Amino acid sequence: MVEKLHEYQGPIGIFHTWRDALRDKWDEWKENRPRTLLDVLQSLGLAERPENRSEEEHPPEVDMEQYSDIFRRKTRGELVRISAAVMGIEFSYAAETTFVSPTLLNIGVTHQHMTLVWAVSPCIGFFVTPILGSLSDRCTLPLGRRRPFLILLACGVFLGLILVPNGKLFGHWVEGNSEPGNNFWALFFTILGTVLLDFDADACQSPARAYLLDICVPEDHAKGLSTFTIMAGLGGCIGYLLGGIDWDSLKFGELMGGHVRAVFTLVTFLFIGCVTYTVSSFKEMPLKLLRLNQTRILITSTDDDCDKLTEHATKSYGTLKDAANEIQIDNDEPPLIPEHVTFGHYLKTIVVMPKSIKLLCLTNLFCWMAHVSYSLYFTDYVGEAVFGGDPTALAGTEKKMLYDQGVRFGSIGMAMYSLSCACYSSVIERLIKRFGARRVYVGGLLFYSTGMFLMAVTRHKFSVIFFSWSAGVMYSTMFTMPYLLIAHYHSTNTFVENTRDQESNDQVRGLGTDVAVVSSMVFVAQFILSMCMGTIVSVSGTTSAVVYTASFLAFCASIVATQIVYLDL
Repeated sequence: MVEKLHEYQGPIGIFHTWRDALRDKWDEWKENRPRTLLDVLQSLGLAERPENRSEEEHPPEVDMEQYSDIFRRKTRGELVRISAAVMGIEFSYAAETTFVSPTLLNIGVTHQHMTLVWAVSPCIGFFVTPILGSLSDRCTLPLGRRRPFLILLACGVFLGLILVPNGKLFGHWVEGNSEPGNNFWALFFTILGTVLLDFDADACQSPARAYLLDICVPEDHAKGLSTFTIMAGLGGCIGYLLGGIDWDSLKFGELMGGHVRAVFTLVTFLFIGCVTYTVSSFKEMPLKLLRLNQTRILITSTDDDCDKLTEHATKSYGTLKDAANEIQIDNDEPPLIPEHVTFGHYLKTIVVMPKSIKLLCLTNLFCWMAHVSYSLYFTDYVGEAVFGGDPTALAGTEKKMLYDQGVRFGSIGMAMYSLSCACYSSVIERLIKRFGARRVYVGGLLFYSTGMFLMAVTRHKFSVIFFSWSAGVMYSTMFTMPYLLIAHYHSTNTFVENTRDQESNDQVRGLGTDVAVVSSMVFVAQFILSMCMGTIVSVSGTTSAVVYTASFLAFCASIVATQIVYLDL
């Protein structure tokens, strides 16, 4: 019929018909197009549509049996599976910290410019990570709130793991027959891979940690976070041990094209397996279903059931006041908070926060600066200061071979720190119960500060291995304590020690937002160090300066940690 009509109309008629159809579609798109950032987020399912709130007044029947695991205690094996993603992240982080600096130096990047490369990722992460945390608090996708962001950031890690060891190869493919010595594209792909790997590996920890806290009951938070840190330590230990093996002398290393590519290939497969194991473990309850379920239970359940539910209410809504406002109860009392909590409100909480969160951020900033000084520059320190090698020496020379030996030996030292992290994490829960959170937090930081100072003073192979154990204690401390305190603040809906100050500081806060804000301090730490570490090394004339810096920064962190709000922990 349409073909017949076109025959009668001719070419001009056909053109006018298409024009009218396109004009109608254009007018329809202009009428319904997203006009603001919030509209775009709503169209993607990352923010709630206002019309969907009317559905909560008449909640449909939902089979909640598939989400029953969320409201029970978890076994150690289940916590291991939930935490497997961070093990994969630490695999990639180990490969990054061991080989990225030597790789950049090898393709012609100087020490001073190398530190600037490390500044790119923090600039992005500091602004983006808290926003991703706020988006995850309001995410309405059927997959849940945390797993979509975990998968998205994991894809970035995957791309980074591909680009870093193959950046030089990709650059040669693109350059083709260009002038010899022109390595622009090799630098481009390697630096792009470094930025992707560094940013996504750090940012990926926030949704992974929030996912753990969301699907575990408050009684499992301490046990879950310690398991999370154990898995991180084991992942780092295995990752660094992989880097310490001389793959060039093995058939697999020859097949993969060298030591670095062999390590990154293994790490890539391990990373994919770990992330898949976690995201397939427990279903998250979508935000809308979580609200409907809370509404139904609050209306029909016993007081004991309601008490259990209120412990979980703070994790989708932020605080109990927000939960009370969201849940429609059949009474005549007005809601505690008349306005709906918007995405913009969560963005505001990134800047406006109670003193307790500010102190956690400052402590975590000093902790990460101390740890980054050790981890990102440690293998270079061992290769130059301990073994006396030179990364810029010609291949096959004694200085170059000494440097390569030092990098591999440094990998073993970092494996020891990861192993000590796993060991210390297995007992940190009991230490908190016996000595209290304040002593454990401050003591762990002072222990690291002392260990780094002694390592820098002795500058010996034995001290590299022995005092690296102190780094594991500090890493376990900063991986566990801040987030245990955040979870405690949210589960008790208390952010200050003095109850009179609670009213002035009372605001709706999201768990995912606070976890992301505290975690984002790693980006600030990397940015600050990348701006000044090259100068510090140049002025001091030795890479030992990075270890002295780590010791000093950890001491500063311990001072701030004495002022943290610990409540009854």
